[in-house]
Amino acid sequence: MAEPGQQSNTVFSVEKIYIKDVSYEAPGVPLVFSQSQNSGAEIGVQLGLEHSALAAEQGLYEVALTITATARRDNKNIFLVEVKQAGIFRIDGVSPETLQRALEISCAYVLLPFAREAVNNFVEKGGFPQLLITPINFEALYEQKHSAPASQPSIN
Repeated sequence: MAEPGQQSNTVFSVEKIYIKDVSYEAPGVPLVFSQSQNSGAEIGVQLGLEHSALAAEQGLYEVALTITATARRDNKNIFLVEVKQAGIFRIDGVSPETLQRALEISCAYVLLPFAREAVNNFVEKGGFPQLLITPINFEALYEQKHSAPASQPSIN
């Protein structure tokens, strides 16, 4: 922690936001549009998060949030959308633990609105109703991920 009167050298900035990869499939189109809309589709959403150092000495890291959304009816895919939303972040002047938290929590929160919008846009442009992905608590996911191994008994 910085002494009173001193400036902190902590840096957190967004250098670039971009889509790294995207995939959209709607194998049942156009027949799926003529089927009864009364039989609801199962919607599934999966998340993935990865990060890597681009230039750690300069504090540059790439973080990629992947959202995969699928809609199925009668064991058949209606649509599948996968968006890998990425960003380059400058994070410097923090401890290794704080860096890990920033990469997996703060950066994920920055990327989420962009990924949600991209997924929804592809679904709507495919002729389907809006798909609004609920907010995600990345802090709770981080805590769950990092506390799970310690809380589970080991099997010898």
